[in-house]
Amino acid sequence: MSCSNCGIQIKCSANHQCWCTELPNILPLSDANGCLCRACLITKLRTYIDSLNEMPIAEQLALARPFKHSAAIEGLDYSIEDGLFVMSRWAHLKRGNCCGNGCKHCPFS
Repeated sequence: MSCSNCGIQIKCSANHQCWCTELPNILPLSDANGCLCRACLITKLRTYIDSLNEMPIAEQLALARPFKHSAAIEGLDYSIEDGLFVMSRWAHLKRGNCCGNGCKHCPFS
């Protein structure tokens, strides 16, 4: 099987415990979508999360709330820039409130 976006070979374990279940299940379902590799799925999730910016903050928080205690995932919850961990918009939404540190991707400011 190959990633429906980039074509890289992937191993799908949908009938068992697939790696993709580690990521938040928030994308709208579509029969047109096939399996994606980890990098493409994270990119698609970040694009979708960025598109939520127009949604009222209460709705964004409700979407993120079920994932509040899930493990942080590089590329989705944070990135590393100049050796520093930079929390993403998604990480802040999962947290549920502003920490007051003037974060780069704070959805509350």
